[in-house]
Amino acid sequence: MMPEILYKKPTLLDIPAMQTLVAPEIESGVILPRSNDEIATNIRSYFLAMEGEKLVGFVALHIHSPQLAELRSMIIDQNYRGKNIGSMLVAKACEEGSALGLKEVLALTYQQRFFERLGFVEIPKESIPEHKIWADCIKCKHFPVCNEVSLIKTL
Repeated sequence: MMPEILYKKPTLLDIPAMQTLVAPEIESGVILPRSNDEIATNIRSYFLAMEGEKLVGFVALHIHSPQLAELRSMIIDQNYRGKNIGSMLVAKACEEGSALGLKEVLALTYQQRFFERLGFVEIPKESIPEHKIWADCIKCKHFPVCNEVSLIKTL
């Protein structure tokens, strides 16, 4: 049976659970680390997936410009993968982006097929906004040799 998953905006009280959930992916270098202060500053950009009181996933919609946002820090609990939670989080983020007037959403990912199923198409990394590279990518343990794929979706 499918778990009852509720999608909501977080509060600052959710930050410790968010950090705990994402910690293994940060350790492996799949997701960039974010400080509690950075998450707090951007708390409005996140969407949470909850089963009761348990945080099972989240994603952030980080706005780069009046036209472009990026899906960041997406994580789904290992035990909840394959249950459409990631697809729902992406849909919620894209709905909000569209309502805000964004034209495109970017994803940098190792999960290319997942995003392609959701309507994203691969683009050359050279077309990514330069401030993204210097603001985030330089913090990554894999920089400058990165195997992530850049994809974009038109809203």
